[in-house]
Order: sequence, then structure tokens, then C-alpha cells
Amino acid sequence: MSLSDPIADMLTQIRNALRARHEMVNVRASKVCEGVCRVLKEEGYIEAYKRIEDKKQGLLRVYLKYGPLGQDVITEIKRISTPGRRVYRSVEDLPRPLGGMGISVVSTSHGIFSDRQCRADKVGGEVLCTVC
Repeated sequence: MSLSDPIADMLTQIRNALRARHEMVNVRASKVCEGVCRVLKEEGYIEAYKRIEDKKQGLLRVYLKYGPLGQDVITEIKRISTPGRRVYRSVEDLPRPLGGMGISVVSTSHGIFSDRQCRADKVGGEVLCTVC
């Protein structure tokens, strides 16, 4: 089965696992999905992730994070740019979810970064998703 949007599939699997209170979720591996997971880990939205090799394309095991009282760390995770509608923003126009309390994950010519890192490096790109 081929997926037309592996990023949206990964975000949906994470969203569903959070609602079901799972500790971890396995998603199909790709370089872009691994970059999104790296940004989520650096920003503190997930505990960890690791790549699991299999005979196909591999899996990413994402360990989800909850607060000390069991509350969700990720309250909303939304896909912005889709295969049918790409959304590109300059560094000045990058979205600030929740007034800067959330992050935007941006694919740039230098790699996949959070909006904070993009502002520090003064680089824009394709806005993949927002996380609050």
C-alpha cells in the first residue's frame, strides 16, 4: 500500500495513540518523518524515538510524553502543508501557534527545524505542521 502523505499518516497515528493513552506508537519510517520526530523530541513534545529496521522501509517507534498528572503534552497536532496545497512562508511570516507557546515544524533547504530555529537561522521554508 502506498501512502500519498506519510507525514499526515504519522501525525494521525500519534494523535490517535495520545487519545488512547498509549506509551508508544510505531509509524512508517522516512527521512522527513524522522526529522519531524527529531524536532518534536528537541522541543519536548515526545520522550524519544528510535528507528527499527525491518526488511522493508523500517519503522519509527515514537515514545509519547504525558505530564506528571497524566495530562497530554500535545493537545493539538495539525498538518498545514499537504501534497495538494504546499504552504511556504518566509522567516517573517512563519506561524506562531498559541502566540509562541506551540511550535511550527518547517522543512527548509538546511533540513527540518522548528520555527524558533528558523528564526534564529533566518531561513523560511515549507510549513509541515503545527504542534500545541
